[in-house]
Amino acid sequence: MNTHHAPLAQQDCSPQQQALSDVDAAALLALLPRWSLQDGKLCRDFGFKNYYQTLAFVNALAHMTHKQDHHPELIINYKTCAVRYDTHSVNQGAGGLSANDFICAAKADLIYDSGVTAP
Repeated sequence: MNTHHAPLAQQDCSPQQQALSDVDAAALLALLPRWSLQDGKLCRDFGFKNYYQTLAFVNALAHMTHKQDHHPELIINYKTCAVRYDTHSVNQGAGGLSANDFICAAKADLIYDSGVTAP
């Protein structure tokens, strides 16, 4: 796991075949205090003032996820966007968590914290 050499948000995703162990996933989760594990996915609900800000975040997130080639499940409402990451390619295609999930979560936090959603 190369996630200790550079901050998560500065890393890029790479093809993953092996899921993280529970210990490694817990160590990476500790670096992302606003995220949680729910039903085997890395999850965070982002809140906004209005629909414009929600969509601005979704568009910025879409750009990042396209560049990283690692796409989350999104649930978009007027003032919220729920983001759920997992990796379908690990565990012989059965899915699980990989370093990519935590890298993209850290990048999503940066997008949110950057003020990209300001009108």
